[in-house]
Amino acid sequence: MQLKKMTTALAASLLLTLPMSAAQAKDTGYIFVSSENDNAVTVLDGKTYTVVKTIPTGERPRDMKLSSDREKIFVIASNSERIDIIDIAKLEVVGSIEVGEDPEMFDFSKDGSKVYVSNEDDGEVSVVDIAKNEIVAKIEVGEEPEGVMMSPDGTHLYVTSEVANMVHVIDPATNEIFANVVVGNRPRRFASTPDGSEIWVTNELGGAVTILDGKTNEIKGTVAFAPKGFRAEDVTPVGITMTGDGKTAYVTLGRANHFAVVDVASREVKDYVLVGQRAWGATLSRDESRLVIVNGLSDDISIVDTASNKVTRSVPVGRVPHTAVIDD
Repeated sequence: MQLKKMTTALAASLLLTLPMSAAQAKDTGYIFVSSENDNAVTVLDGKTYTVVKTIPTGERPRDMKLSSDREKIFVIASNSERIDIIDIAKLEVVGSIEVGEDPEMFDFSKDGSKVYVSNEDDGEVSVVDIAKNEIVAKIEVGEEPEGVMMSPDGTHLYVTSEVANMVHVIDPATNEIFANVVVGNRPRRFASTPDGSEIWVTNELGGAVTILDGKTNEIKGTVAFAPKGFRAEDVTPVGITMTGDGKTAYVTLGRANHFAVVDVASREVKDYVLVGQRAWGATLSRDESRLVIVNGLSDDISIVDTASNKVTRSVPVGRVPHTAVIDD
């Protein structure tokens, strides 16, 4: 079905401020997985892992995030140059936002009124006013920007440049870059300690994570990965997530088909866990008892019990899955 774009501020505003009703679902337990080659998001039951619905989206859906009210999911449709908005109660796309050419990753402003989107081909970050459905600013960064993360206090926006091997630190109040930090080879994505004191960035071709000081933007340390039986060039860290207490980080290792469990304080790798092919994304359940690993080449997700770091189930999803979001 061809979706009608929302083109007025009123429509966009209504979309984000619909009142709670009995028909609206929250905490469904559903797992949403974007599939780049299916132009769709697969919805799984969080207990049985059966497919509840496949939701058509724009072309090449990738990064996804829950809205602040946890009633909608925003999903980048890269080849359609927009963000589609999925209503969780309806399990359908109810609107879209134009976000510039070749968008890949995004994050929200602290108040949820804006999204910051990496536009890979243009070497820019688009600042999009959600209610107006309008790009209000563009920030020039290094070539092939990907990862985008707002700091916990909303005062710093972090963006990776894959070609420049750099992290750009941006003031969201002025949209100006106030620091450019050279990190490892081909930086991809971020995680932050809860207080924002440390920013962890994965370096895909560097086989490591670089740790930045959240105040000084200086490099504090590095965590390197070397699972047994894999050549260094196969260890390609991309996805990363951190527990709410900031004690444990989970890092996917790409073509090494593992994820790493890292003690944040000591920066020691505590375990390597075998999952599917090209482990890409990593998402924790809200109670942090489950970790969902998205495997881009085996077209499945791995469900991990975080108490034991054991894979309890592998679940087929769409073709070339990118990101998982859990509504719990």
